[in-house]
Amino acid sequence: MVSLKELGERELVKNIRNIIRHPPGLGPGDDSAVIPYAGGDVVACVDSLTFDRHFPNGMTYEEFGWMAAAVSISDLASMGAEPVGLLAALTMPADLDSGSLYDIMAGMDACAEAFGTFVYGGDTKFGCGSLACTAIGSMNGRKPLLRSGAKPGDAVAVTGSLGSAAAEFVAIANGLDVRFPARPLMAPVPRVREGIALSASGAVTSCIDLSDGLAEGARSVCAASRVGIDIHSAFLPEGEGVETVSSAAGISKEEMMLYWGGDYELLFTFDKKKMESLYDRDVEFSVIGIVTNDDAPYINSEGIRKVMENGRH
Repeated sequence: MVSLKELGERELVKNIRNIIRHPPGLGPGDDSAVIPYAGGDVVACVDSLTFDRHFPNGMTYEEFGWMAAAVSISDLASMGAEPVGLLAALTMPADLDSGSLYDIMAGMDACAEAFGTFVYGGDTKFGCGSLACTAIGSMNGRKPLLRSGAKPGDAVAVTGSLGSAAAEFVAIANGLDVRFPARPLMAPVPRVREGIALSASGAVTSCIDLSDGLAEGARSVCAASRVGIDIHSAFLPEGEGVETVSSAAGISKEEMMLYWGGDYELLFTFDKKKMESLYDRDVEFSVIGIVTNDDAPYINSEGIRKVMENGRH
């Protein structure tokens, strides 16, 4: 048997889907599950953070708690769901100062409050240092946004801007004196309002959040929808600090905007004939490309078209 590292996360998930029974509703394969229930479909997801992988220099324990909530709330946002509750499972080192744990939970609760919900409970254990957040949401009668509905000819768009989380990470790692007042790496803001508006518009054909980066998000949509995507680098909305960090650290802006995770924006495709319905719902977005008949995402930069590489960070 191959190791989990050799297999890779995406192949691992694919194999797990072949092992477990196929559930009613929507199971593994999108950002959240949709569980049929007599009182209305329940949207649910879970994600985990660990001290060794998700606690960069300069992060506070409160910010760690915020991020743990934000990553799961973002998965609800990409489905167009409204958050209705969070659960927290903490596995913390026995010698951790109790005040640090309380700060983690204060940060998680602050994120929940920002999106109109609460932490309803969870579990605590002694261990290596991790926090898993389960988020539960409701579609309130809307259809969930999936990765699998993109069609050739659809426009490709993103909310917000790209690359700020990568820029903050690189600045910290290289000791650059670059200020990020919004703290994009440490305190991401899920696009809940935008996700709800997208799902209500009737124009959106597929959607995914960009926690793993634009290249990985585009690749997931292509695989699920069995399409290709052409993205033009000149159309990418550049985030705060990207230009400054790119110049100082010698890392291309395209690298930070395409191949780094941490930007909790939404990548979505939509029927161009229905664009007006997006504007009617006051959604701010940038059109960055088009869905094609290919089978992979392509980036067009300075007249050169090439398949996007795998995400690296």
